[in-house]
Parts: sequence; structure tokens; C-alpha cells
Amino acid sequence: VQLVQSGAELRNPGASVKVSCKASGYTFTTYYIHWVRQAPGQGLEWMGTIDPEDGGSKYAQKFQGRVTFTADTSTTTAYVELNSLRSEDTAVYYCTIGVVHAWGQGTLVTVSS
Repeated sequence: VQLVQSGAELRNPGASVKVSCKASGYTFTTYYIHWVRQAPGQGLEWMGTIDPEDGGSKYAQKFQGRVTFTADTSTTTAYVELNSLRSEDTAVYYCTIGVVHAWGQGTLVTVSS
């Protein structure tokens, strides 16, 4: 199982960002994909999860209304989109499949004016 994420992003406050996670080495619809983030000097924070088979998603309450997960089975790629960015959203964002201990390499999102 391999997860490869898109590159670093720099955004202004109030903007949106979309991070991708290309999955390979397994049947894409087999496992839920989780998104977590780690802000500078902080621990890991779970954002939610998506079932790639039907797109059903569960979001952490903190992010509800501001985050959207999608999964494209044709390209075996999952996405997280975060809107209304603020400086506190500066973090490294990871996709992960817990049951097989697979992690993407992380995507640094910096929110700064």
C-alpha cells in the first residue's frame, strides 16, 4: 500500500485548499482513508474519514461545515478540501489507512497573509 500526497501549499486567510492523496498497491475501495493533521509543535489531530466505495464521510465536529472529503475511484485518489482558512490551519496534513499502517508523506499547508 502506498499513499502519495500533493505538494506544499501556501494560502491567504479566507482561501481554500485541496490536498490530494494518490493510493496504489491495493484495491482502492477496500479501506477507509483517514485525514489527520499536525500543527507546528502540536500532536496529531484527526479530521475525519471517507469510505472510497460510496464516498460516505464522517467529519470531526471541529471541522464540520468547513471540510469536504472526496474520493475518485477512476484515479484512486482521495482529496481533502478545507475552506475559510485561518492561520491556525497551518499544519502538515496526512492521509492514512490505519489497518495497514500506511501513511502519505504529508502536505504542508501554510496559511499566511
